[in-house]
Formats: sequence, C-alpha cells, structure tokens
Amino acid sequence: MARIHLYVVAAACAVALALAGDPDMLQDVCVADYASPVKLNGFPCKANVSADDFFFDGLRSPGNTNNPAGSAVTAANVDKFPGVNTLGVSMARIDYAPGGQNPPHTHPRATEIIFVLEGTLEVGFLTTANRLLSKTVATGDVFVFPRGLVHFQQNRGHGPAAVVAAFNSQLQGTQAIAMTLFGATPPVPTDILAKAFRVGSGEVEHIKANFAPK
Repeated sequence: MARIHLYVVAAACAVALALAGDPDMLQDVCVADYASPVKLNGFPCKANVSADDFFFDGLRSPGNTNNPAGSAVTAANVDKFPGVNTLGVSMARIDYAPGGQNPPHTHPRATEIIFVLEGTLEVGFLTTANRLLSKTVATGDVFVFPRGLVHFQQNRGHGPAAVVAAFNSQLQGTQAIAMTLFGATPPVPTDILAKAFRVGSGEVEHIKANFAPK
C-alpha cells in the first residue's frame, strides 16, 4: 500500500512539473543583470535595484508595420524589461496594418493570451491532430493560444488593428514556421524541404529567396 501511495505522489509531482511554466522565484526580486559575465538559464540578479527596473514604456506607441508581413511585435520580455526576471510573465504589443498578419508561429515556452485594443482580426491555432480552431475577434475581445501550438492572427478590417499579448514566461520564445524552415542559418537542405512539402527543388529555392537576408 505504501508503494502505491508513493507512485501516486510521484505521478502527482510529475503532473505538477509538466504543468509548470518558468521555475518559481526564490527571492522577492531578481532584476536581470545584463552586464554580468555569468551565464545562467535566465539572468543573474543585480545588486542594486530601483523602481525603474520594474517599469517599461515600450508598449505605448504602435510598431512599424511597413514590412512584408504588415505587422510589428513589440516585446516586453526579460531581454528588454529586467524587472520580470524570475517572475514568469511577459507581454507584447502587436500592431497590424490593414491585411497585416502575424504569420503562423509557436511559443515553445508559454501560453499566450491576447486582448484586442482595436480592429477586427481572424485568429486561430492548430491542435496536434491538425484541427484548426479559429474565430473572428474585435475590440475588447480576448483569445488564448495554448502553449507550443502553431497559431496566427490576421487583420480582417479596413483599418489598423492592435492587441496586447501576455505570456506565462519571462521569455516565451518564438519560432515563425516559414522563417524557421526557409530562412534558417545554415539553411535546411533543399531536398529535405522539397520532400516534406512535396514540391520541386526550384519552388523551394524560390521560397528561400524570399526569406534571405536583405
């Protein structure tokens, strides 16, 4: 019986770890020390902190959407916002030109939830069973994208759109599907992509050219 109880406890711990996001903090604050030579899974704590370390004004203004995707992501994560170090949270502002898109991508380390500031967007994600779950959202609406699943947003309105996104990680990680496959360095071999997408090598090279550094 004791062994059964031990297995139950072990299983419960495994579930808890599987559901966890970033590791729990071990002190009140641990503002990221960008200047430290010490390399950690995260950032070491700096000695002297101030209120400014916990303040970020980078989401006030719209991002520049003059690019092929017609969107701009402005991040408020630990790389730019030292106060969120060890707190397991971050944010972003995403702006979209008319017809602009935040292309299909994943966040391997976080669930994402968005609040629509303005505009009308088609949003959606794909399950591991390749089922698409999508919805049209408008100003004031909220939508959530489960951790690790491929998802996207597309501006379906005639004017600009914007959302604020929140993540349960200080650095959620982002892999844009097309850029990851066709713009990698060193490049993914053309024959691998041609076989995966069931197209010719010439078509793969044409797509790669669109993602080559300008």
